[in-house]
Amino acid sequence: MIYILAFLVPPLGLLFNGQPFSAFFNVLLIVFGLIFGWFFPVLFLVPSVHGVVAVAMKREDRRHREIVDAIERHGPPPGYGRTY
Repeated sequence: MIYILAFLVPPLGLLFNGQPFSAFFNVLLIVFGLIFGWFFPVLFLVPSVHGVVAVAMKREDRRHREIVDAIERHGPPPGYGRTY
């Protein structure tokens, strides 16, 4: 659901995902896209793409942090680092 929101209303999706600086940057991208998008229509999509990519990167970072925390808490999985 956050991806749909990040695509349709990127600053709001980024704010709900806990990324206020990316949301501000996205507002600047929207202004830039509104100014120059009339000459290069692909620029209308840049804020939406930025919103979706930023949400995906933040989610991946959270997932990575959870795995690292689990390894620190419980140790590496059996057989990890073994060379044959």
